[in-house]
Amino acid sequence: MWDEPYLETCCRAALHRLSLAGAIGRPPGLKDGPCLERLRRLGLSQARADGRFDLTEAGAARHQSEVLRR
Repeated sequence: MWDEPYLETCCRAALHRLSLAGAIGRPPGLKDGPCLERLRRLGLSQARADGRFDLTEAGAARHQSEVLRR
């Protein structure tokens, strides 16, 4: 049974860019900001004290399964 919230194409792309950013994180204020905020609410990303977004463990797992299809 599918029990994970659906990610729109734009949010899947934001999740992938977040993964590519690594330890640097994604800065706030970019066009994918609403998606990064949605990913944060879903527990797939987290906001740091400097405002940048990092991938959470759950986000990395979701990226593996949904974006990379592994």
